[in-house]
Amino acid sequence: MKNKIIHKSTELFLNLGFKSVTMDDIASEMGISKKTIYVHFSNKTKLVEAVTFYLFDTICDGIDDICENAPNPIEELYSIKMFVMQHLKNEKTSPQYQLKKYYPQIHAQLKFKQFEKMHNSVQESLQQGVDTGVFRDTIDVDFISRMYFTGMTGIKDNMFFPPEQYQMEYLMESYLEYHLRAIVTEKGFKILNQFITKNQS
Repeated sequence: MKNKIIHKSTELFLNLGFKSVTMDDIASEMGISKKTIYVHFSNKTKLVEAVTFYLFDTICDGIDDICENAPNPIEELYSIKMFVMQHLKNEKTSPQYQLKKYYPQIHAQLKFKQFEKMHNSVQESLQQGVDTGVFRDTIDVDFISRMYFTGMTGIKDNMFFPPEQYQMEYLMESYLEYHLRAIVTEKGFKILNQFITKNQS
């Protein structure tokens, strides 16, 4: 039952927002009593926390899978981007923004976990790119992976990139190309160009 509550709550929170959805809404959608939810989650904050980290773990598992099977670090980054976009395509609200506003402690925890995960996987990916000759061997792997996280977090800031002006798909695509063009070798540039051309046609 606990997992069913998390799954249904995830769907509702992504579609309607963390703030709008009440415990009554979740109980009503599931056809159960509110008491049943409180058996597993003592309050709404605990439920929001469970949903947030369930989503995080699901996305991490998918990213790990992509990293194991990608033919090169360039396609790996594009595949991760497409996977994340696909996973969050049902968002009708801005979950990250709502989390930051209404549940700042959970948001801070999530941001730290996201940084740890992304920093490690991007570092590995960058090093693999250097070792296979698609990224320049002069790049500072630690610095670039931190910059990549900062950029990916930054493009989600509605103050800098208003949603009515920029679609998330466009922002992620543009930032990824910007990031890769700065670090590729000639060999990497050919792979990048082929990949972009193939996906635009």
